[in-house]
Amino acid sequence: MEFHNLLEKIVQRDEIHAKWLNTLSFMENAGARKISACEHPMKVSLIQLKHAAEEHRHAYYLKKQILKINPEFCKTYEKNELLASIATRQYLHSLDIKACKYLQQNFKLNKEELKFAAYLFVTYAIEVRADELYPVYQDILTKTSSKIMVKSIILEEEGHLEEMINQLDEFSEDWKAHAELILNIEKELHEQWIIAISKEVLQLKYAE
Repeated sequence: MEFHNLLEKIVQRDEIHAKWLNTLSFMENAGARKISACEHPMKVSLIQLKHAAEEHRHAYYLKKQILKINPEFCKTYEKNELLASIATRQYLHSLDIKACKYLQQNFKLNKEELKFAAYLFVTYAIEVRADELYPVYQDILTKTSSKIMVKSIILEEEGHLEEMINQLDEFSEDWKAHAELILNIEKELHEQWIIAISKEVLQLKYAE
């Protein structure tokens, strides 16, 4: 199912919409935890702390939006409160593992350097995705006069992407060629995630 059509179906039913928000919240939280896990024990930059803090805040903000739908929905990240929970949990983890494998093969890096390189390239890929995903979602929310809003996240994700590009420029002069391959890995994982969500949404929609 095409992403725009999928989101139009998601926002039509409160319970599914709440699960979608919770799924996005889970992924933002997972992203924040990945960023923190990639930190060097001592050499932690201001920008890395800022990213982790903002991704955590996005997770909190999205979770809080669920209260506008129903305060009883999606109180945790249990599998029955996420859409396509297996694919959702595997998405970022798989991207991280595949990106690390690629970076290790193409750069001579020690453990700490590999962690930092993975932070740069994986976060870049996720920010590129966020720059596509959130505006489409906000457009549908606006058209349906929804109480839910993600405009503040869109602005911050745009800033993150710019910051990641600046850091990648410092990391390697030919980073774009490597990033393209990481983006292809992410695209494949994203497509698998959307297919899994589409199947589940259709099942939930017709299970009434």
